[in-house]
Amino acid sequence: SMTYSQSGFELKNTSGRHATLELSKVGDVQIRYHREIPDHAEIKEVTIKKETTGEWFVSFGLETDDTDLPEKPDVDSIDTSNSIGIDLGILNYIHTSDGKTVDWLDLEDDYERVRREQRKLSRKQKGSNNYEKQRLKVAKAKRRIRRQVLDYQHKLTTWLVKEYDAVFVEDLHVQSMLQGEGNAHNKQNAAWRQFITLLEYKGDLYGTHVVQVEARGTTKECASCGVETVKPIWVREHACPSCGFECDRDANASLNVLQRGFSEVGLGWPESTPVETALPTDTHSVSAKRVVETGSLGA
Repeated sequence: SMTYSQSGFELKNTSGRHATLELSKVGDVQIRYHREIPDHAEIKEVTIKKETTGEWFVSFGLETDDTDLPEKPDVDSIDTSNSIGIDLGILNYIHTSDGKTVDWLDLEDDYERVRREQRKLSRKQKGSNNYEKQRLKVAKAKRRIRRQVLDYQHKLTTWLVKEYDAVFVEDLHVQSMLQGEGNAHNKQNAAWRQFITLLEYKGDLYGTHVVQVEARGTTKECASCGVETVKPIWVREHACPSCGFECDRDANASLNVLQRGFSEVGLGWPESTPVETALPTDTHSVSAKRVVETGSLGA
């Protein structure tokens, strides 16, 4: 990839979704927009990148006026009953404090395709034309997975910021998670950091408060009394030995995230809403297929 900062480029001959990008020491390049550049935006940076599939892409760094973004409501005006905490789960993709769970995206067929194409690649002579053709097949199979995950996360995050006044999510130390034992493959595929990044910037686009909170102890700590109880990963129920509060393990974690979120923005947990009544009695499970097809948890 290469980047032009401030100068060395000019966008011209724009027509609909097509344009000509003039690059210093390169010349004119015909491009097709993924989406049109806003008229009021100023292009500050251009990056040209070649993907492993052989395709070229151009990314524009834009400077826009913040006044075009919707204003977030004051913290004091946040509807606490329309705010959620999100636990980034293992059995489910996410578990929300209002009783929704979203399934993992089923990509097993795609991963099997990658493994199959890689086995074929290993039998080719490196540097040959057949090797290059097979390498492109592997690269395209991997690209398909990346795009499906990104599309899935876009639909989830858009729904969350449009539905709620405030969304609180765990501040995960992804690198340390991946270095730990067990579940590293799932956590890496989930691309948690990408999910949280999308959630934050869409919060700005839609005027929703998105706040990251300390993730340490959300699973161990009882959402009702605060006493910590060590639970192995295979124990999926939370049962507090101190106060007797019982619920799903991920539901307990999501409630802790919600309480920490309120504390982070200075609201505090509503005194009139004890944890036992804040937790829905029924959990609404949403399949990954529904998210992919409709782009909504509620459809």
